[in-house]
Amino acid sequence: MVVFGRVQGVSYVVTAPSFEGPIDLLLHLVSTHERDVLEIPLAPLVDAFVAQLVADRASLTMDALSEFLLVAAILVELKSQRLLPGPDEVDDDEELGGWEERDLLLGRLLECQAYAAAADAFVALSEQAALSIPREAGLDEGFVVHAPDLLAGVAPEVLAQAYLRATAERPAPRVDLSHVTVDRVTVAEAVEELAHRLPGGGPTSFRELTRHLTTRIEVIVRFLALLELCKLGKVSLGQGRSFGDLQVAWVAEERLAVGVGAGLVLDDYDG
Repeated sequence: MVVFGRVQGVSYVVTAPSFEGPIDLLLHLVSTHERDVLEIPLAPLVDAFVAQLVADRASLTMDALSEFLLVAAILVELKSQRLLPGPDEVDDDEELGGWEERDLLLGRLLECQAYAAAADAFVALSEQAALSIPREAGLDEGFVVHAPDLLAGVAPEVLAQAYLRATAERPAPRVDLSHVTVDRVTVAEAVEELAHRLPGGGPTSFRELTRHLTTRIEVIVRFLALLELCKLGKVSLGQGRSFGDLQVAWVAEERLAVGVGAGLVLDDYDG
């Protein structure tokens, strides 16, 4: 007599004359040749499992059912191969490997069936779309937007003038350099000029020194030259009131020797 039971947290337990324990352990013992599958009565085992399912239908889970069906199917296949005529010795590991390949093939077949079902769905959508009839009459008169006539008002004379303008010789490009500042005088030259002009001439103003200049850059250069002479202690600069004229006076005792080879060191000004 075979007794089947379920223990909490453990797989189904089989109690048979030649074995007692979980059913997955039974499969392991059979596959490792520690138990002979011919000694295990499979029909009473299945009957006992069905009876157990009827009794415990409320607590039945899909995982437990699939676990038993998988183990029972493997045991039935092993026992049927042992009972049918065939080679005297069969390697169970090779058979289990073949079953794994069979499962892979079955999985590929199921995948192909899924793709075939998707293709059938697309065909159904295409057939359904083919039943639709598109509108071919066009827009109603009130919604039609006519393109403008691009040649309206274009006379042969206008076209000829446009051709002459397009083929006329283009004037040579001219680059406007009026905004470019050209340094006509340097600070060193302005210092040399003031060093010859200021001694012996008495006090004067910056306005008088720059009255003859015409560009702003020349005035700026003269102002920088005065700052250089003031830094050297040769001139004094003063302003009687705010925004008044800048007074310039030569204070050196001798005339400043400037020019080439004079050894005068001046700051460089860029821009």
